[in-house]
Amino acid sequence: MLRNVYSRLRTATNASVLTVAVGIALTSASVAVQAAGPTMTEAEFEASKTIYFQRCAGCHGTLRKGATGKSLEPKTTEKMKDGTVKTGGTLKLGQERLEKIITYGTEGGMNNFNDIMSKEEITSMAKYIQLEPPVPPEMSLALMKERHTVFVEPKDYPTKPKHDRNWQNFFLVIERDVGKIAVIDGDRKEVVAHISTGYAVHVLKAVEHHEVLHAKDLGRFWYVMGRDGMMTKVDLWQTPDKMKVAQTQVAYDARDVAVSGDGKYVIGGGYWPPHFVILDAETMEPLKVVSARGVNIDGEYVNESRVAAVYDTPKAPTWLVSMKELGQMWQVDYSDIDNLKMTKIDSAKFLHDGFFDPTGRYFQIAANASDKMVVVDTVERKLEAMIDVDKKPHPGPGANWNDAKCGPVGGTTHLGVGKVTVWGNDPKGHPDQAWKICYEVETDGAGVFLRTHPKSDYVWADQTLHPEPEVQQSIQVIDKKTREIVKTIRLTTETGYVAVHIEFNHDGSEVWTSIWNRADSKKPNGEIVIFDAKTLKEKARIKGLYAPTGKFNVYNRVNHVT
Repeated sequence: MLRNVYSRLRTATNASVLTVAVGIALTSASVAVQAAGPTMTEAEFEASKTIYFQRCAGCHGTLRKGATGKSLEPKTTEKMKDGTVKTGGTLKLGQERLEKIITYGTEGGMNNFNDIMSKEEITSMAKYIQLEPPVPPEMSLALMKERHTVFVEPKDYPTKPKHDRNWQNFFLVIERDVGKIAVIDGDRKEVVAHISTGYAVHVLKAVEHHEVLHAKDLGRFWYVMGRDGMMTKVDLWQTPDKMKVAQTQVAYDARDVAVSGDGKYVIGGGYWPPHFVILDAETMEPLKVVSARGVNIDGEYVNESRVAAVYDTPKAPTWLVSMKELGQMWQVDYSDIDNLKMTKIDSAKFLHDGFFDPTGRYFQIAANASDKMVVVDTVERKLEAMIDVDKKPHPGPGANWNDAKCGPVGGTTHLGVGKVTVWGNDPKGHPDQAWKICYEVETDGAGVFLRTHPKSDYVWADQTLHPEPEVQQSIQVIDKKTREIVKTIRLTTETGYVAVHIEFNHDGSEVWTSIWNRADSKKPNGEIVIFDAKTLKEKARIKGLYAPTGKFNVYNRVNHVT
């Protein structure tokens, strides 16, 4: 029998160490579940467990109860002995069907993995998800403090940049599977540094312009969250070898980070354990842990209540913390962390990622599996609206622009359908259009990100989730005036490569996109393609990058330029 006993967990900063960081100590050489269930060797189980964490847990959950993706609990995945496919209304998938789903993906937005996993790995993964999921351990504040490292003491921080580069036009680029970020000079198109961080970085954030509070050195310090819960502080004023100044592991699986408007605190949200952690932003010392477990909007207690998006609010000394499985936004007041005040705002499941409207008052976040965009009024600290959209909205960092009919609008791509949905988001100036769908644009494939800039005539959207290479390797450009796709740009024709993510440079004159190979990221396997934002013609390519995904322009991000 499998005993859910975890080996001692240690700091993980790359994929190889990650296997230890999420490892399970098994008591025998093989794993057996029920008589009718599959068996796996210890090596097969360990390998599949690591792949599941890297590739599957984000959508299906650590305990496999489902969220954006469907439940993968054994009651769903294991086939019945008598061959029946349903029992009690639950679909029983079985080994053969599971292997096909993993190999080819689904129309609902799941990737195909035939170019990422070998046939043997797919077979093992299908077995693994028919077994009871191992339960990871908790993480105490004391353990976080043990995993806190300072590389450069704050007293030794430089008082001015130690280089002559335009750091406000730096791009911080996620090099996903090698546990690094690249710092790129946006003016010179040069890689300044590759910085070791947590595994599969998801988000980077800095102190942002804030209406109530203000911080010095705006955009200088960045906080990086890896999927292994490793949070890294980066100082862009340093020389490349000194840019990583501190690091703390706050979870075993995590997604987001945010900084308080006064620059005093940083918050990290955990998928597992389900909690958020408040740290001293200067030293990265962990100060306070708050559980995310609770009762969801259906009145059910949820043990795996994951923290997805975490954002500072421009108009109040608060963070917005999205409780994915609870269907709640928690507005957390950080003005007194010893006596923490939180407002719990009910909305819809499963809250994932979002962005502010142009005024900074309203936060627009996708409730993926509920097919809704949720809008929170951060001044009144209450739910403002819920907008019914198509399958699994995913705006990423989002996009705001002006429409001739609807006025200020926001938009999202979708994980489950090729479509960009646009809604009005100006209740003061255009109340009749506010929080209503203005128009939709059919795209060739499901996507993950869209982006624009106030100086641009276009909205750019990727189509990363479409199974056909011609589509997933292309970015589509939508004209803001005509509401039509004016150009489809294929970034590469090389087998196994996809196009993903869009970011503008400081002044909006360039558009940066990524191409990368999902299967092999242990060597430089991707590049950034740069386009002229007006002519839509390619200008340059930056090579030598490892699976470059998200790109964060310093000026645009700290100034809420969407």
